[in-house]
Amino acid sequence: MTARDSLVSAPAAQRASPAARSSEHQRPSGLSLGRRCALGLAGLAVLLGLWWLGTDVLSQAGGMARRFSPGATFVSLGQLLTGSDLPMHILVSLRRIAVGLGFALAIGVPLGLAIGSWRRLEATVSPAMQFLRMISPLSWMPIAVMVFGVGDDPVYFLLTFAAVWPIVLNTAAGVQQLDTRWLQLAQSVAATRWETLRHVILPGVLGHILTGVRLAIGILWIVLVPCEMLGVSAGMGYFILDTRDRLAYSELMAMVLMIGVLGFLLDAAARALYRYWRG
Repeated sequence: MTARDSLVSAPAAQRASPAARSSEHQRPSGLSLGRRCALGLAGLAVLLGLWWLGTDVLSQAGGMARRFSPGATFVSLGQLLTGSDLPMHILVSLRRIAVGLGFALAIGVPLGLAIGSWRRLEATVSPAMQFLRMISPLSWMPIAVMVFGVGDDPVYFLLTFAAVWPIVLNTAAGVQQLDTRWLQLAQSVAATRWETLRHVILPGVLGHILTGVRLAIGILWIVLVPCEMLGVSAGMGYFILDTRDRLAYSELMAMVLMIGVLGFLLDAAARALYRYWRG
């Protein structure tokens, strides 16, 4: 086996070590896929029933709550998906999510690799990083508008600020948890820093990066809607304000429902990507 083959095999060996395989065999099998799906559908049915009870059964006739009922919401949702510009607003929001996540990865992964590799750097930047991380991204909204103006730029800034921290922290944790034997192997075969980074460190921390990406997507999805109320002319947040101004309450609830569905699908995609990486 060549030196390069030894480095390339390192991440695979880390993911499938004998101890890990043994622990996987000792785990209980859990629920089958069909049973999990059935229980999940049952939980959604309970949620839908509570929604129906709160808006149709327990509310007063002609009251405001009746305007948010499931029947009116689903009718409006079908109309919006087929006969309005809602798909365009959804695509605009997804584009902003992709750009914000891309910027967060471009900043967070190198920074996390550096923090995880050098203890002095971690000790230097950790207090400042923890301080910034605890500031709500939405509190930067007025400053972002004053600095970047209206449009997409302040939205990209706020989304990047919100998403970068879980990526940095998970990447740094992944570097610190690497098996030192593989780093020693890289040194023993005279691997360069770039070869060690490419064949040992990056594949070894990829699982942590994907975990950070999943957490970042959840944060981005929460921050996105209020960010899109910053003087933009498209997006799901803008559409919610538009339905409120038009007093189209069933459409507003349909938009809220669509945000939940899209967020669920994005999280499911992130989980599927992580399971695919684990094999």
